Amino acid sequence: MTPDEKYMLRALQLAKLGGSATKSNPLVGAVIVWNKEIIGEGYHQKYGEAHAEVHAVNSVKDKTLLKEATIYVTLEPCSHFGKTPPCADLLVKHQFKRVVIAQIDPFSEVSGRGIEKLKNAGIKVDCGIMEEEAKELNKRFMTFHTKKRPYITLKWAQTKDGFIDRDRSSDSETGINWISQPETQVITHQIRSTEQAILVGWRTIQNDNPSLTTRAFTGENPLRIVIDPQLKAPKEAAVFTDGNKTIVFNLLKDLETEHIRYIALKDVNPESILEALFQLTIQSVLIEGGGNTLSRFIESDCWDEALVITGQSAFKSGLKAPLISKTPLKTISFGKDRLDYFRNI
Repeated sequence: MTPDEKYMLRALQLAKLGGSATKSNPLVGAVIVWNKEIIGEGYHQKYGEAHAEVHAVNSVKDKTLLKEATIYVTLEPCSHFGKTPPCADLLVKHQFKRVVIAQIDPFSEVSGRGIEKLKNAGIKVDCGIMEEEAKELNKRFMTFHTKKRPYITLKWAQTKDGFIDRDRSSDSETGINWISQPETQVITHQIRSTEQAILVGWRTIQNDNPSLTTRAFTGENPLRIVIDPQLKAPKEAAVFTDGNKTIVFNLLKDLETEHIRYIALKDVNPESILEALFQLTIQSVLIEGGGNTLSRFIESDCWDEALVITGQSAFKSGLKAPLISKTPLKTISFGKDRLDYFRNI
């Protein structure tokens, strides 16, 4: 590993600390090096607040060292006024000797302009150090700005005989038919906390009455989205009555109440849904069901990752689980449960 890679790796480690608090902003870390010694570090901690470069500069006690220092940043410094001033201007102000950048910002307001501003100020700029690692870290942000849609993760639990639910037409049982262990449910709630929104079809609301929150894990609840073309989901369901925000994509009406927003679409196919989510500036969505909704996104090739949990129970009949015609990239065991991880590459 070269010195540049070593310091950029540290910047990437710092960037991860931002977690979900940065929301629609990317995860960014910064490391300042003078005379082969790290003299400052920072990361973007919260949406709307100071960026990584600001925290890193502020952490340096002797600012006179900056004009002989190198700053390593995981994403191109911003060049526009958003909720904070341009970070490129800050680096120019302190006359950094060199700026090392992992990846160019895909956001149209920045892309290449931050680098241009630095070079015009006589600062040496090097790009592409650990670029792939940086892109993976901000895969949601990258997908949103390059593909003009949110990053889509599919998730479902299936029995060992390949079903995701019992046959509701002949089964008087109501509520969720649990497939995975309670310990695995904690993991799935942690996954929910990493995504900006969670989406299900209306039959999942009718059959399971899920809350779609992170109640089993300490983390921020995702924005809930229900696909309900004819508004058939029961109005007494938890997603409509617990006080948390829910969006309902439908074909009938536009209406906004205190906690529920109804958005009428011309169609409720995956492409129309993704376009509407993009317009809402939602960068990542976890799709949890039901089987029809999951299958439609798979068939339309509108997904990026899939997490498939296989439990030890067997239903013998019922609703068949969706199928992904790919080999999982990795498989993890959680007690008696198995989690297969897929990437749509």
